[in-house]
Amino acid sequence: MKKEVSTKDNLDVLYEDNHIIVVNKRPGDIVQGDKTGDKPLSEVVKEYIKEKYNKPGNVYLGVVHRLDRPTSGVVLFAKTSKALPRLNKLFKEKETQKTYWAVVQEAPPKEADRLVHWMKRNPKQNKSYAHIKEVPDSKKAILNYKLIKKLDRYYLLEIDLETGRHHQIRSQLSSIGCVIKGDLKYGASRSNKDGSIHLHARKLEFVHPVKKSPISIVAPVPENDSIWKACDQL
Repeated sequence: MKKEVSTKDNLDVLYEDNHIIVVNKRPGDIVQGDKTGDKPLSEVVKEYIKEKYNKPGNVYLGVVHRLDRPTSGVVLFAKTSKALPRLNKLFKEKETQKTYWAVVQEAPPKEADRLVHWMKRNPKQNKSYAHIKEVPDSKKAILNYKLIKKLDRYYLLEIDLETGRHHQIRSQLSSIGCVIKGDLKYGASRSNKDGSIHLHARKLEFVHPVKKSPISIVAPVPENDSIWKACDQL
């Protein structure tokens, strides 16, 4: 990807306390190390913490959830071993609220709808297929979307996830003819110049794992993108 990825000096920290840190992921960042060998966002956050607090030795950081590499938005990390299992439990038991924005090429069939599919992942293709009926080795996937803005040539959808499946939003929207801008894998007519797709983890709401207070984090859309800028002018 051509996109400039995060470093500790340009990291966009949305929230931080003793137990958690929330950052706004850039398109192109990988959250956790993979076979590419590229530097993951988790390491960038560790460097940021180490320098900010002048910490000797290794910095503890727990990866709670991930976003696809070409997407942007809210990513939550645990800074303590006390917080990590509690956050993992919140995500596992679906006690978090995840809201996404997606810019799509075609108008949705309905202005708002609840999509229920059975997702089957193809590891070789790194792709998931949305089926109307249950098929072997599939998992139920549910999302709710609504059209929140019409742009000159695109449409902005707001999506609330009920489940968290591999490429769920990308696959489910594609299955109803609403391909995300730039998402070649799921049917876009052309890629974005920087390799990103127009899918953004806009908001994350959860209960703080230690303080037990409600937390709501909103991530600004990527800068220097005229389409995202138009979306943000609601």
